[in-house]
Parts: sequence; C-alpha cells; structure tokens
Amino acid sequence: MTAGGALARLRAGLASGRPQMLAWSGIADPAVPELMTRGGFDAALLDMQHGGWDYAACLAGISAVGFAGKPCLARTPVGEYALASRLLDAGAAGVVAPMINSAADARVFAGFAKFPPLGERSWGPLRAIGASGLTADAYLASANDLQLAIAMIETREALAALEAILDVPGIDGVLVGPSDLSIALSNGARIDPDGAEVDAALDHVARACNARGKVASAFCMTGARAAALGRRGYGLLSVGNDQILLRQAMVAELAVARG
Repeated sequence: MTAGGALARLRAGLASGRPQMLAWSGIADPAVPELMTRGGFDAALLDMQHGGWDYAACLAGISAVGFAGKPCLARTPVGEYALASRLLDAGAAGVVAPMINSAADARVFAGFAKFPPLGERSWGPLRAIGASGLTADAYLASANDLQLAIAMIETREALAALEAILDVPGIDGVLVGPSDLSIALSNGARIDPDGAEVDAALDHVARACNARGKVASAFCMTGARAAALGRRGYGLLSVGNDQILLRQAMVAELAVARG
C-alpha cells in the first residue's frame, strides 16, 4: 500500500491543483457513498449534522469508501468536537465541524482533531493505522498532516473571524455553507446561496485560504457552481448531495418515460 494509503489521497489530490469533487452523503447506507466514489467523485463526506449518519454507520461508510479506493470525510453535529477524534481514529481523511464562529471554537476543534503539539487528540487510531498502511510511529508522525480539520464558515461572526480561525494551529481549511451564510447575512430574510453577498464572501474566503496555503471548500448545489468555484481558487467542492442527485435523476428519467 502507498505510504499514507487512502488518507494520503485527499492531500495529494488537493496538492495537484485540480479541484476535488466531494460525494456528499446524507443517506446512511454505506453503498451510497461507495457507489458515488466509484462513479468518479474524488472523495466522500458523511453528513452527521443534517444527514442520517451516526457513528456506527460512519464506521461502515468509511470502510466502504476506502474499499472503493477513495478518502472519506465526515461532518459532525454542531458542537460535538470530541467526535472528531473518534472519526479520525476510524480512518476518516478529515472532519468538517459546523458553526465554527471564532478562533476559540477553532482551537477546541483542533484540540480534538490533532495530536500534540498542535492538539490533545487521544491515542487509539487502530483503524486509521490500517487505512494509512503505516507503522504506529510513522502514523503518529504524519497524522496531523494527513487528516484534515476543516471549520465551517456559516455566520456573520465566522466571516468576521475568518483570518483568526485560519490562523489557529491545526486548522487545515474552511468550508463555506452558502445557504446558512445567506440566511445570516440577510438577517433571516432569505435563502440565496448564489446571491451577491455570499458571492463576495466566497471570494474573500478563497483569498484568505490561498494566502495561507489552507484548503478553501464549499457546498455547491450543482456541477456548474462547483466548476465556477474551482476556477476561483476552491480546492474541495460538493456537487449537490446524494438526495439531490437521486431526485434529479428520477425526475429526468420519469419525464422521458412519460413522454
């Protein structure tokens, strides 16, 4: 197995300069993200915040995506920072934490996601060592670099604290949630993930990340939006999610069948 195994593939893909397309999964069946990654997505993300995934399901999902030869990330529920350690132990290539609104939030998250000296992650990565193909000592030496800690930017507070969040040791990048950000920026008046305010914020995030060598990520509803953000400096992008893509395929094929 290549040094770093499936865990190293995400870092290598991001370093290639080609935007990595993320199979975002809310349907808690390991076959779904495995199918998506076998279909061409570069990595998968198991959504524990708004999707049906729990920790036990994630164990199976991470293994299934790894069986497809791809890295797998997971998004934790809000505030459940300690879960990051368990997901990384299980072989996740990265953890996305929602609603990181300050450098203080980011430090707590990084503390659970990184081993010393960057954090205080406890030792117990039995499945992660297997996924990496490394010895225990080699895994310890490289885990902080191989496995990503990504903070979500979804609020006015987070946007104002963006640079401070990115400068927290152990934070590898951020992921913009454009729908939540549009709700926050409009004071709850509308959902407008493609609006001008969110678009300006996306450019600001890309500049801040790229200036620091950090990963700029975003949730995108469509392939066209993902392609556009890839050209604007984003390295990790969803293309809708499993439910959206399944619904679109069903509607399109039924329309053909019914003439």
